[in-house]
Amino acid sequence: MITITAATGRYGRLVVDALLRRGVPANEIVAAVRSPEKAADLAANGVQVREADYDRPETLGTAFAGADKVLLVPSADFGRRHPQMVRAVVEAIDAGVGLIAYASFVNTDTSTIRLGEAHKQTEAFIRECGVPFVMLRNGAYIEVYAGDLGSMDYALNSGTLIGAAGTGKISGASRDDLAEAAAVVLTSDDQAGKVYELGGTAWTKADLAAAVSQLTGRPLVYQDMPVEAYTQVLVAGGFPQFLAEIIADAGFSATRGDWYTDSTDLPDLLGRPSTPLGDVVAATLKRNGLL
Repeated sequence: MITITAATGRYGRLVVDALLRRGVPANEIVAAVRSPEKAADLAANGVQVREADYDRPETLGTAFAGADKVLLVPSADFGRRHPQMVRAVVEAIDAGVGLIAYASFVNTDTSTIRLGEAHKQTEAFIRECGVPFVMLRNGAYIEVYAGDLGSMDYALNSGTLIGAAGTGKISGASRDDLAEAAAVVLTSDDQAGKVYELGGTAWTKADLAAAVSQLTGRPLVYQDMPVEAYTQVLVAGGFPQFLAEIIADAGFSATRGDWYTDSTDLPDLLGRPSTPLGDVVAATLKRNGLL
């Protein structure tokens, strides 16, 4: 039995799909979700759907019951991720789970990204617990940079993609590739203790702007700015101060190499090169009605 938490999120749902493609019987997959009604389509396909709310530990033990492996996917509640994951790890251990896979950030050991601190703490906690684990350190989602958060429409209208990443290299990858890699690990033996740095072919924000411009036929250039100025632009655009600071820091961290890895773990797991930047950008623009 393989249990996937946050299975109605974009990444978690793709992992379930990838497991099914790899031949895992639907009734041997558990979609552990906060709102089971949002997973009706998975249930209709035979996947077990169980309630699992990180803030309600009493739901977690039931969700993890009978699982041989659990993939823990952190929530989007940035300030609460670590305590949520601690509760999930404790409940998984109590349920007798044989292997905990954790969806982390690339370069967790050395990363200075504020968003990555909870991942660093959670990885340390999992190790301290002594439970068999595997770390899936995901690189940045290309889809987020390409407009899944709604920023690309504004950028195209203004002709300028702003940020604070400088010429920093980003080993981003598609959610599909990262989910497929997770499915490979979850269906493979002898994974305990392994740490995967999962990044695609590196690119810069200028490369991203050029790809969008070429695909849309509309001029778009990358404009870099100091991280403090970028933060204030985000605040002026409606982001709360704390969230603007987190977003700006995540972008600026590319200048420190936090989003770059020369690891070949991702293509090695996939058995093929990771999906090119242009292909992922094109799919994202189409999905968002910009192409």
